[in-house]
Amino acid sequence: MIVKKFREERHWSQEQLATLAGISLRTVQRVEAGDKVSLETLKSLAAVFEIDISKLTEVIPVIDKNSPEWKAEPWLIRTLVYPHYKRSRFLRYEYFFFFFGIFSLALGAQPVTTGLCLSSAYVMAKVMQCIDRKGYW
Repeated sequence: MIVKKFREERHWSQEQLATLAGISLRTVQRVEAGDKVSLETLKSLAAVFEIDISKLTEVIPVIDKNSPEWKAEPWLIRTLVYPHYKRSRFLRYEYFFFFFGIFSLALGAQPVTTGLCLSSAYVMAKVMQCIDRKGYW
């Protein structure tokens, strides 16, 4: 919310902020929605707003991609969590794969298609459990 406040004080649109900070519009939207962001994104925003980065790190959750803890995470977790998807999106993917697998089974589709869909739903569920334990949401 603090980024939105700073942006609105300057009468900038999200697109203008994204251009000035050298980040994507979607990243600006994620920051304003309260999602976790990378340290590089915060540095860019702090530079654009001409404020100390500590003002932003007080209120915005950060994942430091250079920290040993982050580098120790499996590549799958690092790939899926960054750029910080929300849990609800993962849940939608899991449901999609599950119901599509059941639907294809009911229609008599190839066993490979059904198996692939149901396996994907299972993998999404396991990844969500891992991310839940780590607290990355």
